[in-house]
Order: sequence, then structure tokens, then C-alpha cells
Amino acid sequence: MTYDVSRRSLLTLGAGLGASLMSGSVLAKAPKLGTQSPYFHRFNLGGAEVTVVSDGPLPLGDPSGTFVGVPKEEVKQMLSDNFLSPDNVVLEQNSPIVNMGDKLVLFDTGMGTSKAFGPTTGRQQKSMAEAGIKPGDIDAVVCSHAHIDHIGGIVDADNKPLFPNAQVYIAQNDFDFWTDEKKMDSPLKDFVVHARKNLMPVRDRLVFFKDGQEFLPGIQAMAAPGHTVGHHMFMVTSDGKSFAFLGDLTHHQVLLLEKPRMEFAYDTDPKMAAATRVKMLDMLAANKIAVMSYHFAWPGYGHVVKAGDGFRYIAEPMIMTL
Repeated sequence: MTYDVSRRSLLTLGAGLGASLMSGSVLAKAPKLGTQSPYFHRFNLGGAEVTVVSDGPLPLGDPSGTFVGVPKEEVKQMLSDNFLSPDNVVLEQNSPIVNMGDKLVLFDTGMGTSKAFGPTTGRQQKSMAEAGIKPGDIDAVVCSHAHIDHIGGIVDADNKPLFPNAQVYIAQNDFDFWTDEKKMDSPLKDFVVHARKNLMPVRDRLVFFKDGQEFLPGIQAMAAPGHTVGHHMFMVTSDGKSFAFLGDLTHHQVLLLEKPRMEFAYDTDPKMAAATRVKMLDMLAANKIAVMSYHFAWPGYGHVVKAGDGFRYIAEPMIMTL
């Protein structure tokens, strides 16, 4: 079937629609709401339930001084090609809370009261409340490392522990490095102050894990040094299903995947961090292991696959289940 649509008939149709709109008969009457959805996402992993909560976006600003080893114009082009701002890199802060049935385990705690990266961080407690999870129900807080944006929410502004019934797990060499008072006169001062503020009040409930150790049922530590001396990833497993919580193995789903040997300014040892990143991403891609990345675009859950000399991130669909 064909239709003979003339210019005159289109103009007539347009005039009719215009008159209808002007009369208000098809105008929307609902007010703009100006609100967003709660900042949590929930899915199942085998017999476990995983709830991802956000501490809020963390803006790094211009990438030129942060992502190094690649010409800055190339970095900006990589961002633009992926419809991201070339002038302001914004990271997410995705913390999985895993309910294993007998343990409720939180991975990393965000910036807490610090506003070192602006006002959009520090909402983890609010996100947990939106998800219906009480801080007192958390049995374990697992820290990938002691940087300011990962241990900042262990205590409140008055240095009172926010998770009163939880043990706190971290690598001992990372704890020792970032709470060392001798570094207070170094460029690392702000990180040390923040680490001491959050870790020293819970010193009596710290538990140190080792590389390869299953220190909680279904949770195995995997050393991934370079970003910090004791930085770790974690393999989380339930009923034969697994994902790797990457911590800060890679901070960006484009830049440090397409160019995994690019260096990141906040790495303690950038060369080691790059080598670790390539090694671990190779393993995850080869074994098709799902990943949860602390800093990838919300909610940070998906897979990495090989793509030339680098990798590509494929986000898992956010399927809602009732």
C-alpha cells in the first residue's frame, strides 16, 4: 500500500496540530518532579544477595594531570569519543554489600565527612538507608586499601564508628603505611590524617588478611599492589557464582581499559600498578569473571573483554526482579 502525501496536506495537518496545541487540549498537566531515584541497585549472586550503594560521584576535574603517559589530547579524544566530558573526569563510588545469609559484608566506605573532592560525595549512609540496610546490621567492613575515598566512612564527624557491630578487614602493610605518623610531614599528609581518623578508632576490631586467604566464607583476598602497597581485590563466590570486586585496580571504564598501561597520578607505584592492572584484567577477561568496579559508571557491574592491546568494559543489564 502506498500513500500520496502532498505538501499541501502536510501543511494542513501541521496547522491542525498547531491549533490543537494552542487550545491546550494535549498539553501535559503534571508538574516537574525534580527528584532522582534512590542510589542503590540489587541483584542475586548464587545464593547471596548483593546491594550496590553509592557514596556519590567523585569529580577529578581535568584529566591531564591525573591520567599520564599518554598525550593529553589523546586522552581528551578518548573521553569525547565515548560521549564523556573531556574536561572533567567524574568517577563513581560503588560499594557492594553482600548478604551471604549468615554475614552481611560491606566493601569500602567512601569519603565520609571529607569534602576533598567536592560536595557530591559522602552519601553512603543515605544510600544504605534508601536500600533498607541498617549500619548496625553490617558484620564486616572489607577495605581494598586505605585511601581517603575507601575508608572515609568508617567513623562519623565525631570519630564514632558508624558500623558498631562490624569487624574491619584490611591488609596490614596498607594499614601500617597509611597510618604512619612519620608521613605527616610529607605530601601524603592529608591521606594519613584521614586514614588515622577512620582506622585508629577501630584498631581493636581490625583483622588483617593475606593474599589468597578466604578470610570470610566466600570471600578471598587477591593482592593487586601498585595503587598502594597493600591494595587488594576480592573474589566473592556463592553457590558457584562469582564476581571480582576490583577496588582501585582500574579507575576508569574507558581510559585505563583501552590504555591499561597509562599511569594514574594517585598510584603509589604507577609502573607496578600498570603491570598489575594488565595481569589481573587478562585473567578476568580470559576466565569471563564478572567484575564490580568501585569507580566505574554506576552501578559498576559487568565484564571486561580483550580489545586489541587493551580491554573493553561491558556493563551488565540492570534487570529488576520482584
